[in-house]
Amino acid sequence: MTMATLSSAFLFIFSCFLACSISVSGRPATFLEDFRITWSDSHIKQIDGGRAIQLILDQNSGCGFASKRRYLFGRVSMKIKLIPGDSAGTVTAFYMNSDTDTVRDELDFEFLGNRTGQPYTVQTNIYAHGKGDKEQRVNLWFDPAADFHTYTIMWNHHHIVFYVDEVPIRVYKNNEAKNIPYPKFQPMGVYSTLWEADDWATRGGLEKIDWSKAPFLAYYKDFDIEGCPVPGPANCASNPRNWWEGTAYQALNAMEARRYRWVRMNHMIYDYCTDKSRYPVTPPECMAGI
Repeated sequence: MTMATLSSAFLFIFSCFLACSISVSGRPATFLEDFRITWSDSHIKQIDGGRAIQLILDQNSGCGFASKRRYLFGRVSMKIKLIPGDSAGTVTAFYMNSDTDTVRDELDFEFLGNRTGQPYTVQTNIYAHGKGDKEQRVNLWFDPAADFHTYTIMWNHHHIVFYVDEVPIRVYKNNEAKNIPYPKFQPMGVYSTLWEADDWATRGGLEKIDWSKAPFLAYYKDFDIEGCPVPGPANCASNPRNWWEGTAYQALNAMEARRYRWVRMNHMIYDYCTDKSRYPVTPPECMAGI
């Protein structure tokens, strides 16, 4: 075999290796591989060959999309560039939901629009076994409309962590041993919506949406779902060898813990745990730590 033939064979094998590696990355080549439009397909536009999408809110409609499958444990992330300028009264949401009527499980990122020059607020909320009302709000320490940032939900048997880029902004521990509900039985779909909520979204509804600024545009890309699909292998969710159940993901590491404390000290503006008007007795999950 000549050197040229060997070289060609090597390049072919290497190309096949790259193709195989990409195919198992968990990140779909296009939006429509893992997702479907659920609300107002005229207001969601695919760009960059379907590898990114544009969500549109105007006076006619908002819009939304959802994963084609549901998942039980794993990690979900998306890169999002939020509405620039005056976005008061708008909500861009990225969340997981069991889509069950009464005993609902849900993990929420909600990005609350702002008046120009004011910080963007991200609200997180958790529903476990139908019980929600666990809102926390953080002012983002950067302009999330200037570029894409990664928003991640990590969900395993040990805890749920909400990340902004590499920074954990919220941790919800599994404390079932203390009779604190924890979502672990119901698979959840992945959802996102862009909608008008000026009755509450910005300064408690004091700031109304300015439709002269419409259309309001948000952008998404790099959709990444790695988890146990349902329906799927029956023993997947209980498999301790799933990477998201590994030792490194069972608690925050030292660097993550420092970043978490920094956010809580400098950027948190509301925590249901300390709202004595709503909870005169501190909810038990609030004393669980990280």
